[in-house]
Amino acid sequence: MTDSGNKTVVKMYTSAGCGYCVMAERLLRTKGIEQIEKIRVDLQPQLRMEMMNKTGRRTVPQIYVGEQHVGGYEELAALERAGKLNTLLEPAINGLLQNNEKP
Repeated sequence: MTDSGNKTVVKMYTSAGCGYCVMAERLLRTKGIEQIEKIRVDLQPQLRMEMMNKTGRRTVPQIYVGEQHVGGYEELAALERAGKLNTLLEPAINGLLQNNEKP
């Protein structure tokens, strides 16, 4: 989802054929997130290095809500099970959360 300044608030490092990426996107969409900036690390290896430097992880997906690194699908699903995902996503759903150009 984007705010009025056209800045994406949910970003996901992803790659083709990633089942966990598909599940993460599906969960986010069920929560009302209509736009997710997908950063394809399989197409641009330098972006995988960027992801690894920022997150300390090499697997996808890696999800950001605004400036907050959520983690991968497992962490996203754990937030949902704990009843905390709606609170985290609420600013994004309402278009209130702003983000810089990079997560």
